[in-house]
Amino acid sequence: MDRDRLRKLLGDVKRGRTTVDEAARALADLPFAELGYATVDTHRSVRFGFPEVVYGEGKSPEQLLGIVDVLVRRKQPVLVTRLSEEKAAPLLARWPKARWHPQARIFHLPQGRPRAGRVAVTCAGTSDLPVAEEAALTAEAMGATVARIYDVGVAGLHRLLDNTALIRKASVVVVVAGMEGALPSVVGGLVEAPVIAVPTSIGYGASFQGLAALLAMLNSCASGIAVVNIDNGFGAGYMACSMLRMALRRE
Repeated sequence: MDRDRLRKLLGDVKRGRTTVDEAARALADLPFAELGYATVDTHRSVRFGFPEVVYGEGKSPEQLLGIVDVLVRRKQPVLVTRLSEEKAAPLLARWPKARWHPQARIFHLPQGRPRAGRVAVTCAGTSDLPVAEEAALTAEAMGATVARIYDVGVAGLHRLLDNTALIRKASVVVVVAGMEGALPSVVGGLVEAPVIAVPTSIGYGASFQGLAALLAMLNSCASGIAVVNIDNGFGAGYMACSMLRMALRRE
């Protein structure tokens, strides 16, 4: 149940269209649904404006089917991250209207119409695409309009400069980069919008699986840059939309 459905239910009780007992039954598992192997937070969409997102790694196909079913039956949008093709297959068989995005390893079943603003997702190189797509698809699932500006790393700075006008149209910019992690600093010096930097584990030995990029982004001299964990495209997309949704609520 999301905020809109909760308001409608309470309004129906107030107007006598729904009895108190009917409303109580509808709210019986509002805080969470206990499945034995998982406790699904069914109240999160009321608190945060978007339901619990399911992390696919480490869960069996049977567990994922049960968790997703809880969200689907409550008419909440479903997002499963880090999902392998093997685990995606039974979910798609059960809910054929959903989509699985193999590059980003995301399963998405839209329900309802979440809304946010404009997000630009920029990445340094083609090797960063899986993380960039995870960020972009997460933002789209949460209602954002996403502009993708890919393969515009600092080794060919003219590629980025050619897309500056498009990036500046966004209210939040996600910048994904591996290697030395320089791209967020450059973008941060070009745009007014806040920048969420995502280090990736792409790079040669001394990149230390993304640690070099992470430290470079944390030490950026450009203002307005926040940094998420290595390869955490989901966290960046979610944070971007959280910022936008709060701005929309205050309008």
